[in-house]
Parts: sequence; C-alpha cells; structure tokens
Amino acid sequence: MAGTDYHRDHPLTRSLAGMIGFGVLLTLVLLCLLTIPYTFGKGRGESPRYDDQRLSAFMLPPSWASHTEDEARRRSKAASEIASERILLSYLEDNGVTEVPDGVDLPAPTDAQVADAMPFYWMGTDSLGRPLLTRCLAGGGISIGIGLSAAAISVFIGTLYGALAGYLGGKADALMMRIVDILYGLPYILLVVLLAVAGEAVLDEVISRSSARRAFAEEQTSMVVAWLGTERLGVSEDAIASQIDQDASEVRAGSATISEWAADDADFSEVLAQIEAAAVPLLERETTASGRAAVLENVASNDDGLAAWVNVRADQVPRLKKLPVSATQQKLFEVGILLVAIGGVSWLTMARVIRGQVLSLKAQPFMEAARAIGVPVQRQFAQHLLPNLLGPIIVYTTLTVPQAILQESFLSFLGIGVRPPLPSWGNLAAEGLIQLNPVVVRWWLILFPCLLLGATLLALNFVGEGLREAFDPKRAKK
Repeated sequence: MAGTDYHRDHPLTRSLAGMIGFGVLLTLVLLCLLTIPYTFGKGRGESPRYDDQRLSAFMLPPSWASHTEDEARRRSKAASEIASERILLSYLEDNGVTEVPDGVDLPAPTDAQVADAMPFYWMGTDSLGRPLLTRCLAGGGISIGIGLSAAAISVFIGTLYGALAGYLGGKADALMMRIVDILYGLPYILLVVLLAVAGEAVLDEVISRSSARRAFAEEQTSMVVAWLGTERLGVSEDAIASQIDQDASEVRAGSATISEWAADDADFSEVLAQIEAAAVPLLERETTASGRAAVLENVASNDDGLAAWVNVRADQVPRLKKLPVSATQQKLFEVGILLVAIGGVSWLTMARVIRGQVLSLKAQPFMEAARAIGVPVQRQFAQHLLPNLLGPIIVYTTLTVPQAILQESFLSFLGIGVRPPLPSWGNLAAEGLIQLNPVVVRWWLILFPCLLLGATLLALNFVGEGLREAFDPKRAKK
C-alpha cells in the first residue's frame, strides 16, 4: 500500500544513549584489556611496566600541557638517561656481552640523541616517575576485570537463589526471602569491608601460619624461662610455673628438654648465655619471687637471638612451614578475595528479580504442561525457565558491573582493596587526591583516573538502560 512505512523497530537500537554507551564502553574495555600483555609485561628491570620507575621524571604533567622551568629540566634529564641507556644497550648487543668491561668508557649522548629520546607522557607521571597512562590502562584492566568477575559471582548466586525460592514457593520461599530482607537491612559497604578484611586475615594465616608460629614461640620461650630460672638463676619453681601458666611438672619437663638442646647446639647455648647476662643485673633489683619470674620472662620474650632461633626451629616443623608464595601470587589471592567479597554481597537485587520472574513463569501453561507430563526439575529449569530468564539476567548484569567496579574503586581508595604498587582506578585516584593542595596542584594525577572511571560507569549504566528497553516486552514502537 502506498505510503506504508515498512521500517521495523530494532530493539537494540531504540536507545541512542545505550548505543553511545556501548561504543564508549567497548573502546575502554578493549584499550584496558588488550594492553594487559604490555602493561603487565617486563619493564626495564625486573618490575612490570606499570611499576617501571624513573625518578628523574617524577611529577611531570602531560607533555602536551605547559611545563614550569623545573619540570622541563626534569624531562630533559629523563631524556638524557634514556639516551644513555640506549647507548649502553647498543654496546652490549654489538659486542655480545652482558656488562661493560673495566676501562671502557661509553660516549655521552649527543644533543640529537637526547632530543630523539625525549619522552612523551600523554597523561604525565606520578611521584615515582611512572607513566600515568600505563598505570591507568593497567588499573582499568584490574578494575574492569574485578567488576566483571564480581558481577558474574553475583549473577550466579542471585539467579540460583532466586530461582530456587520462586520454584519451591510456600514456606521455603518466605524463609529465603526473609533472609534476603535481613541482609538488605545491613550496611552494604560494611559487609564488603568486613568480608575483604576477614578474607585477607585468613589468607595471611594460611600463608604465614602466624598464629601457630606465635603459639610455638611462646611454648619455646616458656621452656627457656623454666630452664634459666630453675637451673641457672635461682628463681623459684613455683613462681616460674605461675608466671608461664604451667604446673611444676611441666616446668621440670621443659627445663630438661632445654638442657638436652643446649648440650647439642653451641649456638643455642650462646643465646642462653646472652639472655642470662641480660637478666642478672635486673634480677638483682627484684626481691620477690613473682617479680623475678616476671623479669626473666620479659627478658627472654624480647631477646632477638632467641626469636631468631625459634624461627629456625619453626621452619623445621612441617605444620609451621610458611607456604612458598611469591609476591605476585599473593596479590592475585588478595584480588580474588576482593572480588569474592564484592560478588558475595551484591546478589540480593538479582535474587528478588529472578524470584519474581520464576513465580510468574511457573504459572504459565507451558510450565504446567511440563510438570503434568513429568519433565524432571533440572530439565524444566534448563530448557524452560532459564531461556525466559535471559532477558532480566542480561539487563541486571550490566547494571551490577558498574556497581562492582565502583565498590572496588571505593575500597581501593580507602586502602582496603587493590594495594600499590598494583594499580586500580580507585587507588590511583587516592594517590592523586593527596596532590591536591594549596601549594602545588598536580591535577593530572586525579583527573585521568576519575575521568576513566566515570566514563566507564556512565557507559555501563547507559548500556544497561538500553538493554532494559530492548528486552521490555511491554515496549512497542508507537
């Protein structure tokens, strides 16, 4: 028919803001994630590029901005260092050696070489001369990665919990939703902080065995106090037993053990002699038995030689050995704890939404037919419920990701989340905030991390709203 408009409304293009947000988000995600091999790759030394320090280039503004005379001088000095490093590397490669032989003086860089080596810092440098662009890209990869991972955990828990509550119904549904209501009433960010701090404490205990080693050190120190007091310094056995919270038989047993160790270990005998020499003048001033026992325990507990000997013995006990975890592995564990803490408390809204959707779908004729013909519960969920839940899941996932990123940034800003030198947009903003003072304002240190964080959060929210419009069954083109 003439004049009929055959243009069809595509649901994914209904929201202009959503399309713009998707473009901005895609650009930022690709920049941050695809540059991870570079930003986390090896720098000039053993440190990764995001921690590649050049102290001569500290606190330089972006190269396209105006520089003071002192900033220009520092940038020139950095260029001279880079040119000298290039001359050194060229000499080592040409001669096939790993270091410059004695007596060989490398030429100083020429003006042309210095000019060619002049660094261009798109976003300036920080207090250690590290390029802020590299740190922002690395921090973006960490922040976005934590946000996506935490959102995935949140979606998994929320979908499973909400679907189970909605499908069971009745008293089980009421009980499960009351639990959600209670969790909603608790301070949200406080829960994340408590989980993150508790997780780090557990991790530290697992790696360092600190509590078990502390108890072992107290036990060994008590035995030393028992032996010194009863065998060498004439302190009452009852006073020693009272001071170290043991009975007389335990004091005698500990004293006998120390006697055997001292006879077999010359270094340990020297440690005991040092403690004895330090305790004698102090014991002469004490007249009461309890006071003498307390002085002896205090001297032994604060002796560095005894502490070192106890640590050596603890390393020989299998259950007290520290786990061989590198600094990189420990940082990865800390990041994992952070994303689990964030994802573990941000599933409440998802659970409520999914539960409502399941209650609605459960009453539909196709679900009644599935139950009537005896379709197993697992198949009902996988083939009938889950496909109809994909819309709400996708929408609320895109709205959960910015919330997770913001929480990570906030915790890192407080010093609880990702910790330096590992960057994230949160701790980069915290470092930049320190430089906002009435004397010298290093504006670039806080502007760029906050700009990237804000753009990502806005883009994610626009994408979420666009997907909400796209998957809204009640929306129709007028």
